[in-house]
Amino acid sequence: MKFYNSIGPNPRAVRMFMAEKGLKVPTVEVDLIKGENRQDAYKQKNNAGQMPCLELEDGTTISEITAICEYLEDTNPKPALIGSTPKEKAETRMWTRRIDLNIVEPLANGFRYSQGLPLFKDRIPTAPEAADGLKRIAQDRMLWLDKMVAGRQWICGDRFSYADIHLFAFLDFGKQVGQLLNPEAKTIAAIYDRAGARPSAKA
Repeated sequence: MKFYNSIGPNPRAVRMFMAEKGLKVPTVEVDLIKGENRQDAYKQKNNAGQMPCLELEDGTTISEITAICEYLEDTNPKPALIGSTPKEKAETRMWTRRIDLNIVEPLANGFRYSQGLPLFKDRIPTAPEAADGLKRIAQDRMLWLDKMVAGRQWICGDRFSYADIHLFAFLDFGKQVGQLLNPEAKTIAAIYDRAGARPSAKA
């Protein structure tokens, strides 16, 4: 396998997932700033031009970070980070989907349409007028999520999972681009701190 890596929270989530599983995958660095991911050499691997992607031994490439992590889970089931039973898998996928739609997407697009606009305006459709609203939605949804998981150690209760990795990678990115974790979201803040203290957070 080869992992096509770059800066940004998406590749980081996969790196953290691999680190938790103890996987050592050869890595190819792609220069996102210079737009290497939009050039033909990379687009032959991932025609969507997005980062990251995983190339399998037979040449098949998988993109989209949750799909990559699910493949790695299926091929390396221990430790289980998505789940070891159908119930656990469904639970992790449910929370990951909620985090993705309600926090990750507005947070990331809020960045792309504001501070990240010089980088993204010629690469994807952008809506600068929507940036402030998207950032506000991400902040609101942090509180929404916080209430639903109040008092838990991790998003899925006592079980550390991909949902925690996914949330951590993007909250940490938000912190770097001026979208700080809402201080009222105390359970989420504690989960963020616990995830950040894991050795895999350095991956």
